[in-house]
Amino acid sequence: MSETAAMVQGLAGGTGPGRLVLVVGPSGAGKDTLLRLAQAACSEDHDIVFPRRVVTRESSGHEDNVALGPDEFRRAQQHGDFAVHWEAHGHCYALPLEINDDIRAGRTVVVNVSRTVIGALRQTYANVVVVAITAPPDVLAQRLAARARHSDGNIAERLSRSVDDAQAQADVTILNAGSADYHGRQLLRVIRNEGWQE
Repeated sequence: MSETAAMVQGLAGGTGPGRLVLVVGPSGAGKDTLLRLAQAACSEDHDIVFPRRVVTRESSGHEDNVALGPDEFRRAQQHGDFAVHWEAHGHCYALPLEINDDIRAGRTVVVNVSRTVIGALRQTYANVVVVAITAPPDVLAQRLAARARHSDGNIAERLSRSVDDAQAQADVTILNAGSADYHGRQLLRVIRNEGWQE
């Protein structure tokens, strides 16, 4: 597996009272699409925050990340600028330290993370909700092929990844095989703590 576990910076367990909504799922599941729809719907709600991830990869139409080179990323990590960081698929990822201020202020923070960091985040934050977004394997493969992002690497490898960690179990699963608007509304209800079933 090409991932390393998270390092959560300087927090004792039980950081709250805000909610941390972790969106996870395989490549091609449509996480970024549903997150964009939910973020647009929450644009006037200042108690819901969608921080940009820091990634050692250029930003694109598929992901609006803060791009850092590997050396810059390492320096920021050593400086303590990240709440959590991890490696996946040959890239480094992180969430900015500012999410801790939002959580302490009682806001809901919504982030797309690797399944490998869920256990560490559950131990660090008091109110964690894990939303798994997935799709049938043939749909995942079609979406990855259509995306044709060179940095995605080997598609078969990405689709075969698994995480053997009981703490990584999802609280809610969205099978994103239909209308993006419909599934975006499901995600939005979870973010707003309204439940998600129609």
